[in-house]
Amino acid sequence: MKQFLSIHPIVQKALDNNQAVVALESTIISHGMPYPKNLETALMLEDEVRKNGAIPATIALINGKIKVGLTKEELTYLAKEGTKVIKTSRRDIPYVLAKKLTGATTVATTMIAAEKAGIAIFATGGIGGVHRGASKTFDISADLQELAHTNVAVVCAGIKAILDLELTLEYLETLGVPVLGYKTDELPAFYTRKSGFKVDYNMQNPQEIADLLKAKWNLGLKGGVVLANPIPEASSMDFDEMTMAIDQAIIEQNKLGIKGKESTPFLLAKVKELTQGKSLESNIELVRNNVILASKLAVAYVKTTL
Repeated sequence: MKQFLSIHPIVQKALDNNQAVVALESTIISHGMPYPKNLETALMLEDEVRKNGAIPATIALINGKIKVGLTKEELTYLAKEGTKVIKTSRRDIPYVLAKKLTGATTVATTMIAAEKAGIAIFATGGIGGVHRGASKTFDISADLQELAHTNVAVVCAGIKAILDLELTLEYLETLGVPVLGYKTDELPAFYTRKSGFKVDYNMQNPQEIADLLKAKWNLGLKGGVVLANPIPEASSMDFDEMTMAIDQAIIEQNKLGIKGKESTPFLLAKVKELTQGKSLESNIELVRNNVILASKLAVAYVKTTL
């Protein structure tokens, strides 16, 4: 594994000294938004991690290495290349590394890299899940299986609202993955604070969550945890407006026959178009909010002695 893993010296020093580190994905840079907004967002998120007492470790696959912690030049390259960069999930890792291509990490791949580097906390926008119509297509994100096996806590704004939230929750329950709410009983739905579904447990502060993580992993109960953090009220979108936009986007997706790993980028872009860009601004704010919470959780986690 060491031949493929390249940890930035600042990140490695933090890990060696038991300092708080937060993993960040790179698909949000290459496939989540256009340049230069994607670069501005990536740099802003890393700054937020630092402001809140932790070290950022943005992850990507570059020139045959899984890089944990990127330079500004590497972030800029990912941002400018955009969708030319390969969206890399678990199945794609060997190909991208062997060919020495550039790959942007999904939630699943970021979790894999984070665990191998020794990072327990990861902040993202929303997790993947069971796609609508999956009873016919079997389109289920690799994120869910990764959550079942990989010891990383994923701080997110819930399940991406373009997915089937109810079936995703059922799948996570089957896999034994706890879905925690941060100061909420209701699962947030990415762009909005409500979904109509309940989380497993309402957690009130980062220390409570850190204690739960240590208890779970010290018991040898493998797998991650979903920490659903509601989007700030000021940035939350209207539930009915988002539902209409998502329904329309899915109709167009089906007409065009878009499937697999291209589904999510298409749907997010279409929702952005249908909401006149409002969904993109909400997306940025919810990720910022998740990064702040993840940083506070990482600080609490390294101090926990359970």
